[in-house]
Amino acid sequence: MPRIKKNTFYFLLLIACIAGYIWLFYNIKTVSNTHAEVTVCSIKRITTFPCPSCGSTRAVIALMNGDIQKALLLNPLGIIIAIIMLVLPIWLLFDLFFNKTTFLKFYKDTEQFLQKPKIAWTAVLLLLLNWIWNIIKDV
Repeated sequence: MPRIKKNTFYFLLLIACIAGYIWLFYNIKTVSNTHAEVTVCSIKRITTFPCPSCGSTRAVIALMNGDIQKALLLNPLGIIIAIIMLVLPIWLLFDLFFNKTTFLKFYKDTEQFLQKPKIAWTAVLLLLLNWIWNIIKDV
């Protein structure tokens, strides 16, 4: 990780988590009250094609309602996002409270793992397949 201090990195991640929770809460209230969908994806607005992450918010909401199948059909990335949103704040607060760097070490190890060509190309391929699937489904 380039020259960013642990506390700054953790603070930015916590802000991202809070923004994610606010976005999720807003969508839950909007969808449940008006049954409308909120589309903020710039790629979809400009090209009319969904991006690889389109449907992720609805997938997270489906998971919160216990509907794993619907979440997978909407966007499998939603499951990864839900796990991150659940685990990350607790992990960061644990590290900050106990002055540990367990998440930072995990992040660096994961970054090195993902830089291996076979892993990186597999991840890119999976994202492309997810994107094609999103386009076919017209999420």
